[in-house]
Amino acid sequence: MRILGVLLPHFAWRCEIWRRPEIAGRSAIVLQSKDAGGSSKLVLDYSPELEGLQRGLPLQQALSRYGEVELIQADIPHYWSVFDDLLDSLELKSPLVEGAELGCAYVGLDGLQSIYPDDGILIKEVREVISKNFDPRLGIAGGKFPAYLAALYSPPGGCRILTSDVGDFLSGLSCEVLPVSLKSRNKLRNFGLRTLGQVAALPPGPLQSQFGPEGRKIRELAAGFDDTPLYPRLTREVIEESAVLSSITVSLEALLVNWEALLSRVFMKLAPRGMGLRSLALWTRSWKSEYWEQSLRFKEPAMDIRSTISRIKLLLEGFPQPGPVERLGLKITGLGRRHGHQRSLFSEVRAQDHLMDDIKQLETRMGGPQIFRIKEVEPWSRIPERRYALTPASGG
Repeated sequence: MRILGVLLPHFAWRCEIWRRPEIAGRSAIVLQSKDAGGSSKLVLDYSPELEGLQRGLPLQQALSRYGEVELIQADIPHYWSVFDDLLDSLELKSPLVEGAELGCAYVGLDGLQSIYPDDGILIKEVREVISKNFDPRLGIAGGKFPAYLAALYSPPGGCRILTSDVGDFLSGLSCEVLPVSLKSRNKLRNFGLRTLGQVAALPPGPLQSQFGPEGRKIRELAAGFDDTPLYPRLTREVIEESAVLSSITVSLEALLVNWEALLSRVFMKLAPRGMGLRSLALWTRSWKSEYWEQSLRFKEPAMDIRSTISRIKLLLEGFPQPGPVERLGLKITGLGRRHGHQRSLFSEVRAQDHLMDDIKQLETRMGGPQIFRIKEVEPWSRIPERRYALTPASGG
């Protein structure tokens, strides 16, 4: 299968420059938190002139090399939003598009000969849908790994196409490019194997005896053979909601109230269709731009705010915020319908259910929440407006 590798080097750093042009020209490191508490920082990306850095390097090691750099807290939702838009654009050129990771995509080319009879036409079409600000590198080969390397070593503004010369091209490349464990790469180095050509020249037996099942994969990749299938993106409906808080807070109740408000918008869209939530992702950004994200899955689709918010509360109690929150949001990644629901045998409960159904129907007709409850949020606050909040009655 012929595959086009699309590589966008230093993608996170370029996303930051795109929305904040004033930082262009500065040396910068984009950081991500290793744990929920945000106490350990790792390098996610960096400006190209900072040679010797790599993704996953602890911040202290990076600062020991480059002390005078600007530190930027990673905004993962923003990066994925930009990358998803790019993948959408690539799907206009081919229906087979895989977003392997941020800044790296693969496009299936088989069956496109009638549309793009020449590779040059295809390359031109692809470049037109990717902003030059991302400095796209393109490569075409008969597998994902060689296509990635072709893109990685393609000339700026060009595209490297590997045909029968795959082995010659790979032979001089360092073993560090192999997508295997760090332990295996270190082991290759200890054996004196520095290039892919040296690894490909070895018989399979010794590699398998030293590296186990991974040994066969190492030899095949070093020889330019990669039969890993392409995993195209699945078309699915995604609903996103977010809000900027009126004041930063660490209060669990305040966060829950804001998520209730966002969920009320979501269920307003889903109620007429009889749909519920199967999975969702919650995220926050602290006032220091620290990012927090957790996911929830439901065995049965959650059909109302009350059942959803109770699960969210348990999640928040187990995974605390890295700092005071100034912005939060949610992304609905899975929808479903409830197969069956038995009404309560007790008349009082049935009456309450009927009342909630009437309220939801009213909200559907009016286009938004109409009946609210007063709920305590921060009763100890000196600011009266922060003590209580209005929440939709349909939330339970």
